Amino acid sequence: MNKIQFWTCTPLVFALALAGCGTLAPTYEQPAAPVASNWPKGEAYQADSPTAQAAIDLAWRDLFVDQRLEQLLELALKENRDLRIAALNIERARALYQVQRSDLFPTISADGEGNRQRLPADLSGGRSGGATPKQYSATVGFAAYELDLFGRVRSLNEEALQRFLATEEARKSTQISLIAEVASSYLTLASDQALLELAQDTLKNQRDAYDLIKRSFDLGVASQLDLRQAQTSVEVSRADVARFTRAVAQDRNALELLVGKNIPKELLPDSNLEGAAAMVELRADIPSEVLQRRPDVESAERLLQASNARIGAARAAFFPSITLTADAGTASSSLDGLFESGSRTWSFIPRINLPIFDAGRNSANLEVAKTDQQIALAEYEKTVQGAFREVADALAARGTLDAELDAQNALVEATSESYKLSEARFKRGIDSYLNVLDSQRALYSAQQDLIAVRLARTANLVTLYKALGGGWTESDANLASGYTSGGSNNDQRG
Repeated sequence: MNKIQFWTCTPLVFALALAGCGTLAPTYEQPAAPVASNWPKGEAYQADSPTAQAAIDLAWRDLFVDQRLEQLLELALKENRDLRIAALNIERARALYQVQRSDLFPTISADGEGNRQRLPADLSGGRSGGATPKQYSATVGFAAYELDLFGRVRSLNEEALQRFLATEEARKSTQISLIAEVASSYLTLASDQALLELAQDTLKNQRDAYDLIKRSFDLGVASQLDLRQAQTSVEVSRADVARFTRAVAQDRNALELLVGKNIPKELLPDSNLEGAAAMVELRADIPSEVLQRRPDVESAERLLQASNARIGAARAAFFPSITLTADAGTASSSLDGLFESGSRTWSFIPRINLPIFDAGRNSANLEVAKTDQQIALAEYEKTVQGAFREVADALAARGTLDAELDAQNALVEATSESYKLSEARFKRGIDSYLNVLDSQRALYSAQQDLIAVRLARTANLVTLYKALGGGWTESDANLASGYTSGGSNNDQRG
């Protein structure tokens, strides 16, 4: 091996030998979850069904039964702009990680240079008229390559990696939220269509009753009070029809925004809320399994690991740094002699920087890194606590909504019978029309509440699925367009 090869290769060998050295970052340990080890228990909670499935392992296709909703979700996963932005953020984070990772290796480049200049006589050996020396060179080498003796570059690389992986988890969380929002909006549209149909049917019945009272009033049988009371019911129902017509239109607009394109009419739900809301029963596993696998919790932990790695880089700034510049090639005073024998040249310039006085800059940077790590820890714990509450609230709703639904069904049956009886008594002249109106209003209100409770029960299944971390196990083919998954290393840890 000649001198040029020796001085060019030695720094590379030295750098590779140092690659296995550790960093000055604190040893990372997963924080203890600041929540109870079990879900809350009590009257508001019910035991899991023996046939229930774990949400975390259940793909969204297996949760929903309605084929129209499934097709809408497929459209949303391809067209929704929020998910597309999240996917592009992954690409950006991956590129930034690659930029940071490149600092682990020297940047080798080839350079060619020609130089010709005129010097005055007193700088050219006293010759009159000055001199115009010429020089040509061609070299290969690297400049200012840092030997990562104390792991500064590797700590920054680890930080970039964890931030990239946090972005991937954020994309998964966005997908879960999108699935839940599309399903909830779909169910809300079906519910408002059911309320619109109810209001239209009620308006028709109220108008029929008003016409009957009007004829009776014209014959002198019914009083003007009865007529005005019947008219009041008609106007209330007419206002409800307008209100729910508006709600249905706005629900469609909201659903189209989530899906990201115009929705074909055949994919819109009908007013059969129960058919649209058919879903698989879910079970709640123990909190430690559920919460640690939720993408938002995973993302918060990745950011915590990134902050931990940043401390290592801040600590390394207190120690000496060594940079190397080396090149080898040829040089000549004439272009045709550039590659002749004896024209070879090389240079090797090591540089060491030892911090002596920086007015507290490095200490302040280390303090900032430690504080950022504590902030990230608090954010992680807050995310875990928020996730725990979401699941607990959804479980409390699941444990009580069935009983509320049964009671509401019974109430509708009772008010329906009451309305029939009061109407029969009015036709026989036993009661006034005021009792009929009261019974009819009670029935109408009970029917509206029944639709609202059905919506709450079905929406709770979607909320529980989201809170338990389900909805992101689908393949990358369902991600937003423009996202390519090649090259990601999703399972890497620090």
